[in-house]
Amino acid sequence: MKKDFLTLADFSAEELKALLQRASDLKSGKDPSACPLIGKSIGLMFDKTSTRTRISFQTGIYQLGAQPIYINTKELQLGRGETIEDTAKTLSRYLHGIVIRTYAHSMVEKLAGNSTIPIINGLTDLHHPCQALADMLTIVEKKGRLEDIRLTYIGDGNNVANSLIEAASLMEMHLTVACPKGYEPDKKVYEKAVSLNPHIKIVSDPREAADKADVLYTDVWISMGQEREVERRRSTFKKYQINKDLLSIAKPDAIVMHCLPAHRGEEIASDVIDSPQSVIFDQAENRLHSQKALLEMLIR
Repeated sequence: MKKDFLTLADFSAEELKALLQRASDLKSGKDPSACPLIGKSIGLMFDKTSTRTRISFQTGIYQLGAQPIYINTKELQLGRGETIEDTAKTLSRYLHGIVIRTYAHSMVEKLAGNSTIPIINGLTDLHHPCQALADMLTIVEKKGRLEDIRLTYIGDGNNVANSLIEAASLMEMHLTVACPKGYEPDKKVYEKAVSLNPHIKIVSDPREAADKADVLYTDVWISMGQEREVERRRSTFKKYQINKDLLSIAKPDAIVMHCLPAHRGEEIASDVIDSPQSVIFDQAENRLHSQKALLEMLIR
């Protein structure tokens, strides 16, 4: 039976641990000649522009022996009124899996509900689970574990924050999200996560959140589709920058994470991005390795 990856909640804690171990093995060079997906074709259906998601998936699919097929949704019959349901049923006859990066999470759910092949959520406005996989792999590499890690997310309660909340609920991390009032993560995601792990909380004071943190994490203040809110968001979030002052409140060996792209001087200071405590580009690399393990698990 086919399995989708729309949110982290689609996997158990045990499955996630196995996936992260496999990603680590792939990164270290174990099974260097393995091409488990040889002869397969995997679609990359993108509504949103991308650097890391597109390139890491295309590269990973190729390294696993499969063929990546980039699909610009504006070039499909979707633009002329064909339904996502009919598109899903048709593409299922050609492909062995689809990675989709779009706006509405409901579109991913409809695609999965009408496909006979695995669907991977490459990003929606509600969730970014592939990013969370890379984040967890990076934390394990740098800290040796996930359990009881004190992870602090500073900024907009967006799709990245929602997926980190799910990650914390499954992997027993202590997570504090610091965001302005009115910019909290999704209520349903948060309430479900807290029912599984009471060590998840939302606060408004970034200094309170950063205290004794093992990891400081942030994302852009203005995501795609929010360009009309630039000045309002900059004003609202100006106290939520990760800088050397905030980093000094965390543990001395704290690491700094950002899913990229970064707006240097806004949500994070340039000297922090480039500091020895930054693992941001290791984190970006780990998109490749964690997604290869994911593809192998779902499609092989």
